[in-house]
Amino acid sequence: MLKKVTKNSLASILLCGMVGAASAQSYPTKTITIVVPFPPGGTTDVLARAVAQKLGPVLGQSVIVDNKPGAGATLGAGLVAKSNPDGYTLFMGAVHHTIAPSVYKTLPYSFEKDFAPITTVALVPNIMVVSASSPYKNVKEVIAAAKAKPDELSYGSNGNGTAQHMIGTQFQMITGTKLLHVPYKGSAPLTTDLLGGQVTMSFDTITPVLPFIRENKLRPLAVTTAKRSSTLPGVPTLAEAGVPGINIGTWFGLLAPAATPKEVTAKLNAEVVKIIKSAEFQKQMFDIGAEPVGNTQAQMAKQIADETAKFSEVAKAANISIQ
Repeated sequence: MLKKVTKNSLASILLCGMVGAASAQSYPTKTITIVVPFPPGGTTDVLARAVAQKLGPVLGQSVIVDNKPGAGATLGAGLVAKSNPDGYTLFMGAVHHTIAPSVYKTLPYSFEKDFAPITTVALVPNIMVVSASSPYKNVKEVIAAAKAKPDELSYGSNGNGTAQHMIGTQFQMITGTKLLHVPYKGSAPLTTDLLGGQVTMSFDTITPVLPFIRENKLRPLAVTTAKRSSTLPGVPTLAEAGVPGINIGTWFGLLAPAATPKEVTAKLNAEVVKIIKSAEFQKQMFDIGAEPVGNTQAQMAKQIADETAKFSEVAKAANISIQ
């Protein structure tokens, strides 16, 4: 009897393995959707569309982008976490999702437990910018004005609990200033108000503001990473501008629901990394101010764990909490 059970169990394991391998070989057989938790036009959207455009022909199926903005990028994440884990609903996540667990009191998902990392697509430096018509020519002038007029100068972000929110919070803590935080649903509406003078500054990623910097409609003051941007090498870091201690850039990466077959996520990793490493994609990323990555699933998982721990400390120090 025991031998029979053992044989049956072994047969079941082998069958499951064969089914998994078969599903990976036949995958995909229909359209794949990449959910973006921001409106069209922002960096997350631009990167998702860049990947989708190249991934579709490689896999032989359409890959489309579905924008689901709201709640500091957590709305779209929640929808994907609860979706069918069959490899046909993917998520373009970002550093924001490693911040959310520390600032939102309740979330309908766990970013570390409910998602399977595929690969980090790119890292994009954040940049402090003001309108070209702004009186502020450098970071020191902004700090002086903010100290003279507490809560009058404002900065926009892509929502509560996003990287821009964290940068703005750290900036105030280090400089001893008080700024008014204005959260938006994404980069497009934020940039519109920034150009129109409705907000004083932003700490957005380079991608959505780069065209306006090149057209001299926005003035870059400093990047928020430890080293200068290769796209805008003439712009100093915040540390060089007199504000040490801030080193935050925004990474963007592809994920799937946690229970997605490992063979499928491995196949997606292999194909997406090939795309990221291609000369054409690398140039495309450089042109929009992004630094292509293309790492392993394990490396992305470690990145998520490390950043979640880091931002937990930042959120505690700043006493940030969102209902």
